[in-house]
Amino acid sequence: MHSQQLSCLVDTQNQPDHREVAIDRVGVTNLRFPIQIRDKAHSSQNTVATVSLTVDLPHQFKGTHMSRFIEVLNEHGSVIHVDNIKVILQHLQKRLNSRQAHVEFEFPFFMEKCAPITGAVGLMNYSVKMAATAAHEDIYFTVTVVVPVTTLCPCSKAISRYGAHNQRSQVTFAVRFNTPIWIEDLIQLVESAASSELYSLLKRPDEKAVTERAYEHPVFVEDLVRNVAVMANEDARIDWYRVEAENYESIHNHNAYAMIEKG
Repeated sequence: MHSQQLSCLVDTQNQPDHREVAIDRVGVTNLRFPIQIRDKAHSSQNTVATVSLTVDLPHQFKGTHMSRFIEVLNEHGSVIHVDNIKVILQHLQKRLNSRQAHVEFEFPFFMEKCAPITGAVGLMNYSVKMAATAAHEDIYFTVTVVVPVTTLCPCSKAISRYGAHNQRSQVTFAVRFNTPIWIEDLIQLVESAASSELYSLLKRPDEKAVTERAYEHPVFVEDLVRNVAVMANEDARIDWYRVEAENYESIHNHNAYAMIEKG
């Protein structure tokens, strides 16, 4: 009886649409979902992702079945890694009869960091996005890390009798790769390109060391993206990258920006 009642319900989404306009992406966004991410130091860590799941919609269909996106996500549990995302994409294509499928998982990622002198341990958080597209049989996978760093101005250091202006900067580093790369490795690559990395916990000896290191390693925003690019070019695992840096200037009412893309 129950199945008979369901079979009588009108499937509006499958009805024809006479405007003949295909939709590139349709689906669900801003879905909060607990996930488990592979962690280099501790094998895994639990976090919460903001998820987007979309597919293309041919011109002849009126709508898509939104519930199927949630079903596919729930069927694969909370463990997210490269292979898992590939399977989710393939299931989206199959369940929604689509040629293309897209997924995005954006989440905070935490790393334990020791202060440079005292060794005091604190947690740093970084924003990470895993995005993938399946087009027919091909799958394109991109990992993006957003890394805050310190930059100290070479010009200010060169022209000033003492001191130099510095600021917090944000680097957005997106990569496509042929061999899986740890999120931590991408973060550390970016941090090594700056005047200094950031820490959540610093005692006075640590603060002295960080300040002096920044003064000894001045970089323009142009230097910052070039430093990242040089290291990315030398990493055989990376096929494509885009590195963006934005300096939140401490003596100007504007920001400084630079970007390099390879591929």
